Amino acid sequence: LAVAFGVPVLALLACSRGEDRGYGGRSTVTVSTRIGAEALNPSADTWSKFLVFLPLVTVSETGELEGRLARSWEHSRDFREWTYHLRTDVRWHDGVPVTARDVKFTLDLLSNPAALYFGPDYFESITVIDDSTVTIRSIDFALEWASWIVFFPEHLLKHLDPGRLYDWDFWMHPVGNGPYRFVRYLPETSMEFAANPDYFRGSPRIGRVLLKFDPEGRLSELLSGNVDAIATANPSERPKLAEDPRFRAYQSPDGLVRVLYWKNDHPLFQDPRVRRALTLAVNRTELQRLLGIPETIPVVDGVLAPERLLRADVPPPLPYDPVQAGGLLAEAGWVDHVGGRVREREGTPFHFALLVPGGSGTAGIWQRAAVFVQEQYRRVGVRMDIKLLDHAVVTERLRRGNFEAVLTFSAGMNWLEETFGRGSPLGYRNGKVDELLARLRSTANPEERDSIHREFIRIFQAEAPVTFLGPVAWTSFVHRRLRGLRTPFRANPLQFMDDLWLEDGN
Repeated sequence: LAVAFGVPVLALLACSRGEDRGYGGRSTVTVSTRIGAEALNPSADTWSKFLVFLPLVTVSETGELEGRLARSWEHSRDFREWTYHLRTDVRWHDGVPVTARDVKFTLDLLSNPAALYFGPDYFESITVIDDSTVTIRSIDFALEWASWIVFFPEHLLKHLDPGRLYDWDFWMHPVGNGPYRFVRYLPETSMEFAANPDYFRGSPRIGRVLLKFDPEGRLSELLSGNVDAIATANPSERPKLAEDPRFRAYQSPDGLVRVLYWKNDHPLFQDPRVRRALTLAVNRTELQRLLGIPETIPVVDGVLAPERLLRADVPPPLPYDPVQAGGLLAEAGWVDHVGGRVREREGTPFHFALLVPGGSGTAGIWQRAAVFVQEQYRRVGVRMDIKLLDHAVVTERLRRGNFEAVLTFSAGMNWLEETFGRGSPLGYRNGKVDELLARLRSTANPEERDSIHREFIRIFQAEAPVTFLGPVAWTSFVHRRLRGLRTPFRANPLQFMDDLWLEDGN
């Protein structure tokens, strides 16, 4: 492959001094990424995989589902069983046809207990009907996962040890079925891909893609013209590009939410009026602006299906109302003092520590959010200290219930169950929530699940066992000549490179 498709990497990286490299007529896009050798490894599970491997479906620029490996699909009445009819004109890059056996092989591999990607009981069944038809039965897989999971070649991987999945050499020189073929890997430097001339949608208009590994200094590389895009950038850096006409920013929610977790059985936070006050006291719209999240991505006091968030089809959140927050604190016995002193109740000051992730590449975002919240609480007479800890330590302290308050993500498909169910690390108890969780476990119907999620939101707004600060968004910074991206449905160039093109002189 290196002979058939390769060009010298130095030529790809070359840039005359002081020049806005742009594209210079070349059909090459260089994308900066923090991820190195793990760019295509399931352990990292990054957008880069879509260059080489195909999912069953993807999302159109208007938010509708469209086929990739699958040409059509249908579901059972209870939504647990989905049948996918695959295209018959997709081949692996070595020429072998892609079949339903590759789909089953991949899902069996990822749910193998030795791999620990999906749980071993995640799929009720995966059945190959024929070479182009597969049926998947699972309460959660449906179409959300079908647009994220990509598939691997059984004929090349079936004899490898699933227990060493994340160490396979295959990820360094993959054979895929997607729009780009692997060309070469330069350790600690880059990974190169060339357009697949046999791609079922036609050879992509972008001829070559270079992933440039750069955990630091990615924004300076973009500004200097050494790269054309940053696929997953820090959204708070957006203002640095706002005045530069060469670049555009595209953003999309990634499914995670920043959350303030309250220890509900702690004396400070036992009263739901207090927890509700602590939500009302934070200007969450302003916080999103501070963190570089566009206002088109709404704050939600709960969780909803991703498509609801993408379309801003969400219930209105609790407002920013520090006056009402102060009134609720007073009702709960927390006396306001003149002169900016901390509120007290029976001689005890309202004073607590917030555990915040630190020591990682995104630590600055967490710290900015924490400092903002700290100032908001100071204005209503609440003192909050910020305690920075390693992200893993914060997660473990939350899991064990060893905290007063924590700032971190919501996480995982089972987040509601793990956070608010029986044995909640928050010390939260609510019989109605237990009933809703049982209903959620028993249905795969998206309308029923959406209705249940909205009931959760009503409870959360009344009792505020946590404070939802706002969704996290992926941000891409891209040179203006790279066209075809759109906020929020097609915001990542790596995921949609086969739909993009280059235009000079704009």
